[in-house]
Amino acid sequence: MASYQEKGSTEGSQEKVPSAGKAVYVLDERRRAALAEVDNAKFSWFHAKVCVVAGVGFFTDAYDIFAINIASTMLGYVYGKGQKLNKQQDLGVKVATPVGTLVGQLIFGYLADKLGRKKMYGVELMIIIVATFAQALSGQAAAIHIVGVLVVWRFIMGVGIGGDYPLSAVISSEFASTKIRGRMMTAVFASQSRGNFTAALVAFIITAAYKSALLKETDITNLHTVDFMWRLLIGLGCVPGCVALYFRLTIPETPRFTMDIERNIDQASNDIKQVLTGNSANVDPDSFVQRIETPKASWADFRAHFGQLKNFKILFGTAYSWFALDIAFYGLGLNSGIILQAIGFGSPPTKGVRGVYDNLNNICKGNLILSAAGLIPGYWATFLFIDSWGRKPIQLMGFILLTILFIIMGFGYDKLTATVASTKAFVFLYCLANFFQNFGPSTTTFVIPGEIFPTRYRSTAHGISAASGKLGAIVAQVGFSQLKDIGGTNKFVKHILEIFALFMLTGIFSTLLLPETKNESLEDLSNEDQDGFVRGVRERQRAPITTA
Repeated sequence: MASYQEKGSTEGSQEKVPSAGKAVYVLDERRRAALAEVDNAKFSWFHAKVCVVAGVGFFTDAYDIFAINIASTMLGYVYGKGQKLNKQQDLGVKVATPVGTLVGQLIFGYLADKLGRKKMYGVELMIIIVATFAQALSGQAAAIHIVGVLVVWRFIMGVGIGGDYPLSAVISSEFASTKIRGRMMTAVFASQSRGNFTAALVAFIITAAYKSALLKETDITNLHTVDFMWRLLIGLGCVPGCVALYFRLTIPETPRFTMDIERNIDQASNDIKQVLTGNSANVDPDSFVQRIETPKASWADFRAHFGQLKNFKILFGTAYSWFALDIAFYGLGLNSGIILQAIGFGSPPTKGVRGVYDNLNNICKGNLILSAAGLIPGYWATFLFIDSWGRKPIQLMGFILLTILFIIMGFGYDKLTATVASTKAFVFLYCLANFFQNFGPSTTTFVIPGEIFPTRYRSTAHGISAASGKLGAIVAQVGFSQLKDIGGTNKFVKHILEIFALFMLTGIFSTLLLPETKNESLEDLSNEDQDGFVRGVRERQRAPITTA
């Protein structure tokens, strides 16, 4: 505990020690009181703004990720041999983004804890905007194929998307009050479903708009119209990002970062007042800034904290649960067009240019059905129940039901795809799987890591957990690409669904490692003693206090 002694005066120092101890106690209480204001605040316009600003980013992320599901078919018609991309090309354009996302989650997760949430927020969106626009302008030459160019730009876009995960999760959780934190974070993440749906809807509109031009094409091996279509589909993904960029760059720093990492209680208290009331306190620019002494992030401290079994099992639980979930989530999401074709749902009876139009139209309709029937309702079911049921019960329920559904779809695949009527049953089960992914672990694996770690490691640990999920997405996409045609075209899909069931089963056990986080403050969830969290006064300096 810090004490302030005056050199050359023993008597003076004896008088200062008790006052220093009292000062530390007062600062500790001020910290608690300031955090309580955030935790007990009523839902306000600022909370809604955070949800919208963070949500637009996830909308853009999902649009950019899942638009490739339809765009890859278009690319095959224009640049592929035999009217489709080969296995390596299809894998490349689909897996490049998850690989970049994994890198971005680790880098931005660390930087948000090191430099601040505000300083990094918006940087990742600029990366996404530039890389998305560049994809739409990509071309090819003798030395390089366009698929190679797209792989590079989709990797770079993935880095930006990866940064969005820890930043948006942590910003929304640190600004939220305790009773609405789950719904705020779910509202942010639910924008993924709208992005996914919009990608399919835009593709459907583009296909309809270019129908007459496409049907006038005379050479099926030289479809100029489809080249316009995929570029427009991909390029429109940067529009919502451009709209949200200004608001991201101007969002204030979270009070918890200012208080616990920058160690400036006065600034944090002022920021809280501004956020909750819209009015900032009048602060003398010549006043002293007190920097409190609190636990500081370092590699040694990181090892000491997560070296404790009670903390390590939580990090492992969040990371592996996300890994297991994304095996199936991206295995299905990035290959829904292939699965729809494999079960013969909406396969066009026509050939030639008309067949190209019918196939694209059917893929768009299929993705719209899957998104509207499963993804969107699932997210909003979670929104309704996450703060009453809790995160852990929803995640457990999701993994259990997904295990059952994938067992039925996998082991009953042949019978479920034998007739037109049974195929509709398969599509219904597929939509149920999408529903319980989102009314289940897809949402909670995003929410829990944003709540359960100390402020100084919250973004880093969320980034590690999210990166584990993207590792699952990469494994799923590589595995799906390499396995699906064993025994014939799409003949191994049923066994892939059985493999998904196994991973859903393991997710049940990793969920059991996690505590319930509803109605608990972020500080109580951190597994750190909050009594005496402020250990002293680190420094006093004369500097202006800025407003958020």
